[in-house]
Amino acid sequence: MPLPSSGRTLPRVSTKSSAATRTPSLTERRKAATQFDIARAAAELFTERGPDGTTAEEIAVRAGVALRTFYRYFRNKQDAVGPLLAIGGDHWRERLAAAEPGTPLPRALETAVTASLTVPHEAKAEGLRWTRGLLRASAEDPALRAVWYRVNQESEDKLIPLVARLAGDDADPLEIRLAAAAATDAIRVALETWAESDADVEGPGSPAELAVRCLRELTGGMRLLAEPRNV
Repeated sequence: MPLPSSGRTLPRVSTKSSAATRTPSLTERRKAATQFDIARAAAELFTERGPDGTTAEEIAVRAGVALRTFYRYFRNKQDAVGPLLAIGGDHWRERLAAAEPGTPLPRALETAVTASLTVPHEAKAEGLRWTRGLLRASAEDPALRAVWYRVNQESEDKLIPLVARLAGDDADPLEIRLAAAAATDAIRVALETWAESDADVEGPGSPAELAVRCLRELTGGMRLLAEPRNV
């Protein structure tokens, strides 16, 4: 992940939660639905043929949109799967945003990670399987891998104010940023490790189990996350 240069001053981190946002308009919801349809079509074709064997026009046809509509939303075919890859991060930040003020940060992070990666229904299991397929495809496609890293960076940026809210007004901004980066990377590494394996979506080696393990390993030395974990 890109780091600020040594000459830059870290910005002040707001402790206000980003959860309290306005309800999307009908136009915004339709736009999001179209983007997801295109993302799903791209993921299906990448799984069937690989990115090299898929064109933007074929994705547009599968999604039922014009090619100009495809390019209105996405720069290239790999970029089209961004909304699909971002869903998991959206869900886990929603879980974290719902944590009660005063909840110890380690507990809040682990609870949110576990809940977002636990599979209570087939729809979530299917989403994880799509992610696995895309991560496997990205091993041979630098452009697709770049989309995955961009999605994670954007998720980390959105996570900072949520961590700040739970950490409190006196928390060190540097430690807040480190905690957000560690939590994001914990999930990223867990999903990448799981994608390379044949482990199921639940049980030993599952995304939830790996993510909690990664989170504890990455945050073990952080003062901000030194409270006991009782998840």
